Amino acid sequence: MFKHIKGDIFGGITAGIVALPLALAFGVSSGLGPSAGLYGAIFIGFFAALFGGTNTQISGPTAPMTAVSMIVIAGIIATNDGDVSKALPAILTVFLLAGIMQIGLGILGLGTYIKYIPYPVVSGFMTAIGVIILITQILPTVGYYPKEDVEYVSTFKESAKEKILENILKEEQGKSVLTLKNFEEAINKGEKTTQAEILKEAQTLAANNASGVLGTFKVLGRAFKNINWLELILAFGTIIIIYGFKRITTAVPSTLVALLVMSGIAYGFQLNYRPIEEIPSGLPIPNLEIITAFDISSITPYIFTALTLALLGAIDSLLTSVIADNMTQTKHKPNKELIGQGLGNSIAAIFGGIPGAGATIRTVVNIKSGGKTKLSGMIAGVLLLIVLLALGPIASKIPAAVLAGILITVGIGVMDYKGLKAIPYLPKDIKIGPLKLSSEVIIMLVVMVLSSIWNLVYAVGIGLVLASLTFMKKIGDLTAKNSDVKPLAEEAWPDENEFPKNLKEEVFIKHIKGPLFFGSTSEFQQLAEQIPNSGSTIIIRLGRMPYIDQSGLYAMEDVLHDLKSQNKTVLFVKVLDQPKYMMERIDIIPDLIPKEHIFEDFDTCLSWVLTNVKDVV
Repeated sequence: MFKHIKGDIFGGITAGIVALPLALAFGVSSGLGPSAGLYGAIFIGFFAALFGGTNTQISGPTAPMTAVSMIVIAGIIATNDGDVSKALPAILTVFLLAGIMQIGLGILGLGTYIKYIPYPVVSGFMTAIGVIILITQILPTVGYYPKEDVEYVSTFKESAKEKILENILKEEQGKSVLTLKNFEEAINKGEKTTQAEILKEAQTLAANNASGVLGTFKVLGRAFKNINWLELILAFGTIIIIYGFKRITTAVPSTLVALLVMSGIAYGFQLNYRPIEEIPSGLPIPNLEIITAFDISSITPYIFTALTLALLGAIDSLLTSVIADNMTQTKHKPNKELIGQGLGNSIAAIFGGIPGAGATIRTVVNIKSGGKTKLSGMIAGVLLLIVLLALGPIASKIPAAVLAGILITVGIGVMDYKGLKAIPYLPKDIKIGPLKLSSEVIIMLVVMVLSSIWNLVYAVGIGLVLASLTFMKKIGDLTAKNSDVKPLAEEAWPDENEFPKNLKEEVFIKHIKGPLFFGSTSEFQQLAEQIPNSGSTIIIRLGRMPYIDQSGLYAMEDVLHDLKSQNKTVLFVKVLDQPKYMMERIDIIPDLIPKEHIFEDFDTCLSWVLTNVKDVV
């Protein structure tokens, strides 16, 4: 490990510097504050490097992981009356569960299968992440915060009273069976609710109503009427420096330069800007409420979301691992990498950090700066810890608009432009009414739109289902096309050319090319109907059928029963191991196809035909 220590030190320090502004920005974007992003970067960066399977990988909060985390955080906070401290144990428990699931994926050896997730699903998801970040950062960029808009919040006061009364009723219901007395007590408590409590609940409802992509659009008009020009200038100044400084040099991270310059101007000139939340000083401490305040009912709705976080983190990390392999000419260990990522996310959750994954840009920076071993990732984590301990109070002075500007550039960068540019050129392989469309474009757009305006988790699930159905349809069509039943004289295989022409009406051949599975059974089931009365013998050549599933197996059984009922003889030629094993399990062999009707090659089968099949004139 210490052979390349000089390169690892430079790589780790550079990657840590690049990670700092992003960690703070992702923490703010998540809803848990800058410290949560910093804690995530520290613990994931260190432990994923220590236990992972990619030597040069730099891990920490990423845009996709933060976007999904926002769903968890916003949902749990909403169910806890907008109280972040009250919701925190449940939030961190979900993150811990996601980390444990990642460890499980690695132990089960599923890391090698992540690469099979269809590209259109990944492309649509990544573009949606960019859209979500861009749109949700409009409000902080213009300095508009819905819960601070007095006029807007006042529209939720009646709803706030109803919500408070509803919560009181729930409390009474939890004590005993609801009676008239309980209702009276609830109403009395409701009447004693102070204006301060109503205002707090109204602010929570206002913030929830304006969250996400659709929520942003709801208040966009109000935001543009209440622009804070100083915040807007700070955000745009940040964006200009990030893109402009790259044209001067890439030796120094432009994101860090923008952070330092714009924060220095805002603080140095004592401008009336909005700073980020205060970053606690001192060492991070474990949040033991994960254990002491554990409530299974509070995380049950988010178990599927935790699994999505685990899978997304796995995809994100392993894609970065492939990029690292290409740059370093090495080979990562995917399952070990998942275990390392899972441990990093689990430990980060215990200390209050948001989840993360392998970060492509930070990993590339590490490699280009000389990082060769796991030590570089660990150094990046340690550097961020030093920054936290030494510069926490100073970092708390960073303008919120500067981090919004940084996130806008992240949103622009994370979108899959390669996939978007390919849309006009992808083959139009499906027909809907008079329109010919590309199935891959449809999947990409469905995932992108649903992820942006509805739910990231469900959108990916729907995308995977659509991609699977489309794939099965294509394979089924291809298999059916290549396995039509035709008279022997048509499209004969080379070893069939010498077959006696006088038997062409008595003998028919079925060529099965490719797997016989649930997507390709319909054409095969028409076999019995396609053979005329003159055909007495059917040869089914199976040498190119490597696989048969349960649907294909029962379709085969049905066809054989139909042919047997018509007194037709069926011969099998070259049955491969897997199909033969399946057929023996349900007694297709030998009940429907006796072993003497199974031949290793076509020549042997031909000899049987010449001996047993007579030309009917």
